[in-house]
Amino acid sequence: MPEPVSIPTHWYNIAGDLPDAPPPHLHPGTREPVTAADLEPLFAAGLIEQELSTETDIAIPEPVREAYATYRTTPLLRARSFERALGTAARIYVKYEGVSPVGSHKTNSALAQAYYNSVDGVKKLTTETGAGQWGSALSFACAKFGIDLEVWQVRASFESKPYRRHLIEVYGGTVHSSPSDLTASGRKVLDEQPDTPGSLGIAVSEAVEVAAGDPAARYALGSVLNHVVLHQTVIGLEAVEQLRAAGEEQADVVFGCAGGGSNLAGLSFPFLREVLHGRATTRVVAAEPAACPSITRGEYRYDHGDIVGLTPLLKMHTLGQDFIPDPIHAGGLRYHGMAPLLSHTVELGYVQGTAVAQTDAFAAAVEFARSEGIVPAPESAHAIAAAAEYARTVTEPEVIVIGLSGHGQLDLPAYAAYLHGELG
Repeated sequence: MPEPVSIPTHWYNIAGDLPDAPPPHLHPGTREPVTAADLEPLFAAGLIEQELSTETDIAIPEPVREAYATYRTTPLLRARSFERALGTAARIYVKYEGVSPVGSHKTNSALAQAYYNSVDGVKKLTTETGAGQWGSALSFACAKFGIDLEVWQVRASFESKPYRRHLIEVYGGTVHSSPSDLTASGRKVLDEQPDTPGSLGIAVSEAVEVAAGDPAARYALGSVLNHVVLHQTVIGLEAVEQLRAAGEEQADVVFGCAGGGSNLAGLSFPFLREVLHGRATTRVVAAEPAACPSITRGEYRYDHGDIVGLTPLLKMHTLGQDFIPDPIHAGGLRYHGMAPLLSHTVELGYVQGTAVAQTDAFAAAVEFARSEGIVPAPESAHAIAAAAEYARTVTEPEVIVIGLSGHGQLDLPAYAAYLHGELG
């Protein structure tokens, strides 16, 4: 057996390595680059510093590493049975984040964000969540660091995924269906579209509105922004070392699902560091839902991260801040935009996008589950489907790495709908 890989001591910030600097976030009023002072009403000081940093290596505070040690390092598994099922010459490795306390990669940033807010003395956080992975992860992290949490969950997932809502509540968080009548943002949407399934853009507006109106509260975002992407790089940093320990020189292709972008960026950016320094030729593929294809069908331009326009303007691939996707089961991928840093790497040619239909994602996930025993989250199923389609074409040995961002054991009603032919 290979020697175990240790938990990273530093997160990796790709902004310091890219040949062209990423475009800055802009203030929504002045349209000038945002400053630390602009972000202070919403975020903890340590997170603001990370958001604006160009340092490539940022130390992970010891309390965060201690919290990571309860579930990290996460496994890099050789999917031999899946390889045989696909009839591929490729060697397929799966980086499995479903072993975290809440069953997904979201815990990596939740613990960091809760820690930095606790350092600032923050007693309450607000946030949004789609499928509920982020909401449950942040609720767990807030319980650990003594912070109250209020969550706005997208209506489509609030109604179809009650177990994640219950998990948020078990850890102590309060959950509202979004849009809600608790905020001006929510009431406006309900007046105009009373039957809306909701969107992450709406839920972000509600959470930001409440945090901005309460001096004792701050806001926490589950994806998209630079500091969230930074925290998730523990995934890829481990995977690079684990692959070497398994005797592989490099990954030829890395596949990950992409909604807001933090999962794929966290997995792929450490692999891209090897590319940027001339040590590898790895390609990265972002698998996004056909119902919300921001990379493959969106525009690369400045846009707001929320429906109302309370957030800074971000240079990203976007379908438009008011885009409301169909209520697919991969609730974590129903976001109109993509992480600015990931979008920038797409524009530079380091990452390419592919769109996956919901039924194709579930078909691949069922095949994977029957081969390897792990039921993937619907979000992760998109990466598995894209990787499987590619692997079937591989006739010479190469290495494929798939980001399995979480398990789907709380998503079994969606699998039942697929198996019974009821999935739209």
